[in-house]
Amino acid sequence: MLLLLSPIAAMAQYQGTERPAKDSTLVLSLDDALKIALSENTSVKVADMEIERQKYAQKGSYGALFPQINASGMYSYAIQKQKVFFGSDDDSSSSGSSGGGMASMMASAFEPIMYYIQQLYQATSTPFVPYVAPTPEESASSSSDPIEMGRRNQVQLGLSASMPIVNVQLWESLRLTGDQVELAVEKARESRLGTVTSVKQAYFATLMAKASYDVYNAVYENAVQNYKLTESRYNVKKASDMDMARAQSSLAAAIPNLFNAENAIYLSLWQLKAVMGIDLDRPVDVVGSLEDYAEHMFYDLNEGAEASLDRNTQMRQLASQAEMLAKQIRMQQYAYLPSLAMQVSYNYYTQSDKFNLSQWKWLPSSTLVFSLSIPIFSGGQRYHSIKQTRVQADELELQRINTERQLRIGIRQSLSTMDTAMKTYDAAKEALKSAEKAYDIASKSYQVGKSTLTDLNNTELTLTQTRLQAAQAVYNFVTAKATLEQTLGYDFTEEK
Repeated sequence: MLLLLSPIAAMAQYQGTERPAKDSTLVLSLDDALKIALSENTSVKVADMEIERQKYAQKGSYGALFPQINASGMYSYAIQKQKVFFGSDDDSSSSGSSGGGMASMMASAFEPIMYYIQQLYQATSTPFVPYVAPTPEESASSSSDPIEMGRRNQVQLGLSASMPIVNVQLWESLRLTGDQVELAVEKARESRLGTVTSVKQAYFATLMAKASYDVYNAVYENAVQNYKLTESRYNVKKASDMDMARAQSSLAAAIPNLFNAENAIYLSLWQLKAVMGIDLDRPVDVVGSLEDYAEHMFYDLNEGAEASLDRNTQMRQLASQAEMLAKQIRMQQYAYLPSLAMQVSYNYYTQSDKFNLSQWKWLPSSTLVFSLSIPIFSGGQRYHSIKQTRVQADELELQRINTERQLRIGIRQSLSTMDTAMKTYDAAKEALKSAEKAYDIASKSYQVGKSTLTDLNNTELTLTQTRLQAAQAVYNFVTAKATLEQTLGYDFTEEK
């Protein structure tokens, strides 16, 4: 019997709905829990970081409108210089043909020019030799000799800048990046709404666990009192062995329910800390009771059934995605339009056969280029890309219709649960008055010996069930209301 009575001292700290907390315990109201969750929850932090990432991506995309400036440098060493041939290999054998005669005549005309060019490129200190026309025999033998071009060392340094002047497709893609930022903002809002709903459900689950504990603790205390009363009557031979056994079994049966209710409180508090994003080892407690929310168990069901889904985050995301697909189609259509770009380049160039930097002569060159690109034919690639995006837009429209249907079903389910909870609570409150009165009568009758312990246990069972039904009705109402608020897109700051 000491083991059966020991839970009284062990669980004294949990008696009553308002439980005293230690100094290190963080006592939270619902508003406090929501505020902490919106600043500490991991999913909310990730969603906010995604917004920041999309903003950086948008700013980076605008860089395509500005000039792209690049510096370049090039060094090459000619292991074997390039050689150029003039004339034909078969000039002597095909002099009678028209092609050979023409090639021979062209070689004879350019031979003096190439002779001087060759002397300019030769890095020798020999004096300049005037050109002497070769004899026909020498001309025939030298017409096929190659001439080296260029020098061994080549260095080129340059600076170039390019930017688009007219590019409609690029402009439309920049608008698309702005929509991606808006979509990220809406996804972050969805994360906050989900976090708010999760915190509410975990908070109400803790209150429900406390309410269950209060009910089972009252059952345990009544079982202890009934056992003591039965024991005193049994000692004076006014209670039978059957009554004594029933009192012992009722007391023993009340203990597991009490431990289960206590464990449910711990589990619900861990869940609350998890969704809030705080340390699981930190002691926390919640204030209030489900009865505090029972006073506000009213909702206009007709108004709720016709509620607008304009604030629903899923519908907003689908609308944003549809707008992005429309802009993507326009961007793909703009690929048929010409584009104009400008490029400016400035280069320094030098060549030398000797690797002597001080004697290199640098020659500047600069260009300004306007390039006009007119798309003509791409094998149907642009056409099929547009068709593909339009099919994707049609799929998104079907998805939007189905999502709206599912949301309407969810709204009706929440409203039906709330309506049932309101009716159940009203009936339970009326039944609770009768059950409490019946238990008081049965308890007093048992004390004076006019009723049996079985009658008292039956009335207590009815009282326990009625109390649990009332608490469960309030819990069902507030959790369904939290789900409905998430579906309708009510923010935490706009809930009231």
